[in-house]
Amino acid sequence: MTPATAVATVASELLHQTPQCFAVAFTPDKARVGRMRRIAAAHLRLWKVRGSTADDIVLAVSELVTNGIQHGRGNIGLKVLHAAGEVRVEVTDGNPAPAQLTSAGNDDVSGRGLFLVAVFARDWGVSNDGKTTWCVFPVPAGRL
Repeated sequence: MTPATAVATVASELLHQTPQCFAVAFTPDKARVGRMRRIAAAHLRLWKVRGSTADDIVLAVSELVTNGIQHGRGNIGLKVLHAAGEVRVEVTDGNPAPAQLTSAGNDDVSGRGLFLVAVFARDWGVSNDGKTTWCVFPVPAGRL
């Protein structure tokens, strides 16, 4: 392999591994939840993340954005990053009280969102300052 070919091969691999990301900030309004789901779904299609993986990610976006609107302070930030075989979702809501996994009763109409995120995501957590809740989903090979 010539040096030029080797450089071209490495450059091609790096382009293939370039992270894809979008970030948006918005006022805390319940109507924004559906819009954020649609934006996330559109980006996932663009990034060729499909099927149950995409459905799980969109569910997480919906739940984390809803939590941010219900419990946060000030504007909400949503960031979705696709890189290195995974998708990371982050929602920042300005409330220093960290999101907590709770147990909802059979008759409760809410309180299951973070539980669903914990079930479907590979990992989830809260930033040290408590203002950002995040989760990570593996993207199966061939879905990039």
